[in-house]
Amino acid sequence: MDDIDRAIIRALRIDGRMPNAKLAELVGLSPSACLRRLRMLEHDGTIRGYTVVVEDAAPTGAVVVIVQITLERQTDDHLKRFEEAVRRCPEVRECYLMTGIADYLLRVEARDAADYERIHKEALSRMPGVARIQSSFAIRTVIRG
Repeated sequence: MDDIDRAIIRALRIDGRMPNAKLAELVGLSPSACLRRLRMLEHDGTIRGYTVVVEDAAPTGAVVVIVQITLERQTDDHLKRFEEAVRRCPEVRECYLMTGIADYLLRVEARDAADYERIHKEALSRMPGVARIQSSFAIRTVIRG
């Protein structure tokens, strides 16, 4: 990957629907050369897909909770069982395997604090291998990609 490839990626992160001619002009290539590079970035997996970011249709008063989960053990089996369980929890919008103090970082959406309490009791605390849960309520979103 060179500077032109990185410029293509930067431009597409801002506007993934940008026409190839405009993209080519921005990165200083002919349209055919730009399209060739774009197809290579897609083919080699650097660009894995395109998506639409929509405004959350969350109900008024909805809360985002950032949750750190620590497991009892970090064996492959424990990680796999936890990940299978977390995929079945619709309130968990994102989940990351982490380094550091916690094993996982989750972004959970709830209607309000009482709803999060339900999610905590009925879902998160019952997931296999969970040793510790630390929750932080987000005040507001500053940046969202």
